[in-house]
Amino acid sequence: MEDLQILHIEHWHNFLLAFIPLFIAIDVVGILPIFISLVEGLEKHQKTKITNQSVITALSVSIGFLALGKFVFSVLGIEIYDFKMAGGLLLLVFAINDLLFSEKGKRTITPTMGVVPLGIPLVVGPAVLTTIIVTADTYGYIPMLTSLVVNLFIVWIVFMKSNFLYRLMGDGGSKAFAKVASLLLAAIAVMMIRRGFIDMMQYINRSN
Repeated sequence: MEDLQILHIEHWHNFLLAFIPLFIAIDVVGILPIFISLVEGLEKHQKTKITNQSVITALSVSIGFLALGKFVFSVLGIEIYDFKMAGGLLLLVFAINDLLFSEKGKRTITPTMGVVPLGIPLVVGPAVLTTIIVTADTYGYIPMLTSLVVNLFIVWIVFMKSNFLYRLMGDGGSKAFAKVASLLLAAIAVMMIRRGFIDMMQYINRSN
């Protein structure tokens, strides 16, 4: 009984550790102004269709990448620590770009904009895919998948309630939250680089 409780606590701990970086990488509040600009003037059923499109696309791409990522690594001879350091550098560049330069412009409305650009690359872009593969390796596939589903459910709710949330936060509040999220993403990127370097050194020591 005690062992089951320990496993239960560990599962929730790993879930939170996987959830937080993914939540920051998705940055749903940061992309909220873009979503509003894309669906402005559309009827409610059209907005719902686009929201569903974007979330389903994001989930499909994420699971596909999670399933095939390590196979691709093995074919290319890439180690996990390589991806951790490269992914960390990539996340750091994204974070610095969001902090120092701004803002994501308004995009052209298309019938499939729920797929592109909303599903990819706004909801699930390189930063999110990098976070998915690294956190799955660090915390396990079940916590990763659980955190992915919960995060995308949050995205769905935010998109569906976008007008209310944007009025509540205001333009300034939304931009401020996006900047804080970018700063946290930069810190997570440095952590990923550090862990990748440590894993590489341990691998070299074991090989010698």
